[in-house]
Amino acid sequence: MAEITSELLITRLAEWGVDTVFGLPGDGINGIMEGLRRHADRVKFVLVHHEEAAAFMATAYAKATGRIGVCLATSGPGGIHLANGLYDAKLDHAPVLAITGLQESAVLGTGYQQEVALDRLFEDVTEYNQVVMNPAQMPALVDVAIRTAYARRGVAHLTFPNDVQIAPAGKDPYSTVAPVRPPSTAPVYLAPAVRPRDEDLRRAADLLNGGQRVAILAGIGARGAGALVEQVADKLGAPVVKSLLGKMVVADDSPYVTGGLGLLGTKPSEELMEEADRLLMLGTNFPYTKFLPEPGSAKVVQIEIDPARAGTRIPTDVPLVGDVGATLEALLPLLDAKDKTFLTKYQAKMADWRGSMTALESPDRDPIAPQYVARLLDELATDDAVLTCDSGTIATWAARHWHIRGNREFYLSGTLATMAPGLPYAIGIQHAHPGRQVIAYVGDGGFAMLMAEFHTAARYGLPIRVVINNNNSLGQILWEQMVLGYPEHGIRFGEPKPDFAAWARGCGGFGVHVAKPGDLPGALREAFAHPGPALVDVAVNPDEPPLPGKVSYDQAKKFAEAWLHGQPRKASIASTLFKDKIQQLKG
Repeated sequence: MAEITSELLITRLAEWGVDTVFGLPGDGINGIMEGLRRHADRVKFVLVHHEEAAAFMATAYAKATGRIGVCLATSGPGGIHLANGLYDAKLDHAPVLAITGLQESAVLGTGYQQEVALDRLFEDVTEYNQVVMNPAQMPALVDVAIRTAYARRGVAHLTFPNDVQIAPAGKDPYSTVAPVRPPSTAPVYLAPAVRPRDEDLRRAADLLNGGQRVAILAGIGARGAGALVEQVADKLGAPVVKSLLGKMVVADDSPYVTGGLGLLGTKPSEELMEEADRLLMLGTNFPYTKFLPEPGSAKVVQIEIDPARAGTRIPTDVPLVGDVGATLEALLPLLDAKDKTFLTKYQAKMADWRGSMTALESPDRDPIAPQYVARLLDELATDDAVLTCDSGTIATWAARHWHIRGNREFYLSGTLATMAPGLPYAIGIQHAHPGRQVIAYVGDGGFAMLMAEFHTAARYGLPIRVVINNNNSLGQILWEQMVLGYPEHGIRFGEPKPDFAAWARGCGGFGVHVAKPGDLPGALREAFAHPGPALVDVAVNPDEPPLPGKVSYDQAKKFAEAWLHGQPRKASIASTLFKDKIQQLKG
């Protein structure tokens, strides 16, 4: 058979090191599917049930490997479904290439069936966005798209009309005067090792050396530089706060770590931000500015690879544009060793905080405490396990009770904070790391959105472990409503309750429902030992509050107002809060 343009697309992806494409076929991409069929020995196509899941899988693949993640969708509605997962990649700076189909070039603009201008739809989400109108543009546009996704740490999009997909490879129907000639060598993207200027490093060191109470805030941009972060923390006597995305930068049992910040964070971290007179921000664009030091209360040094983001969240005295690792290596010799009194103070605070969290993990509480579920996962998981998570109350439990140690990793939708990525993330990462233990820790609301993808895991024999924190409600929204002073409304799903365990078994996997705390350890051990995909649906206390590390007066006041305005289930919520406090006092 004569070579078609879609084959140039697929072979060039393979030359870039792409080994997996996540997607869902449709008549708008039949030519691309043929290209995949002809080169199935080089690029694997993973068939999903929903395009949104394909985009999440590509995003997770990119986050977990650092390599380009690729998703594929048909024209019109198929491409539209990609949008949520692509925004997740954009906001968390993951390199992803989206490939979509388009109606034949001869009918574009006529209102043809399923005609959607996906290039215009994706204008906001992409760093590179192109309609391929001439077979001669291949494979050059693949190179530009992938290099741009890497360089700008975001999303690239190529959309192909049907006739271009199946046109003879290399054909130029327009006799182009200046055809694009791609290089014949294997393509490569070399990320620059960016280091700030010496004078800027000196200014940053002088500012940090002049502080008495230094704090460090580390984000995902510091990944791979954990040892250097700890060396800086030791020299400055500085406690280290981690953003949620940056949770895996430094181990949770590090003597420097005070945990997370914000609603999912710890009391010591919040108090640290209130007390610090210097703040060193490492590879983070932490968005919740109300948890950062008040402007003027602390001088700030920020290490940021993108100069446009330096100083975005908080007035920054010394912005350092560079890679966190390279910058810290250059900065360390310029720092003066400080007394450890301030660090010791926060180590004591963290010991108290860890004790209070441990107290909430009691196996004796019935209904099952979600903190107990998270603790068991932490105990059963290997030291190189990967945990994926949904947005909602489960993010709080994971942030506080899942501990980074060894080579563990942790992924969720950080800045977009969308529901539903936990399961597809696990599938994408298990494809990327087939030998590692991958656990999806999800809520019932998020799981239900894309639960068909459990069948995808079963079809590909992926041994992911799915643990559902099932409160039969949109638990996070319940507490957010109450903190506004409103009684809950429209957040509990009621009866009949879906049987997620039966669905798992129906897909050919392991599935069990657990309602009693005594049954949970055995069920999890059995699921973890299962050779294929396994699901444990845990009925947890629906009235367990994901309280912030430090409850403000205004939050308490609004909570009381919700009570007075007719909050349902007041007795159950009050009982849970009382039991939490008793457990912490006992602990």
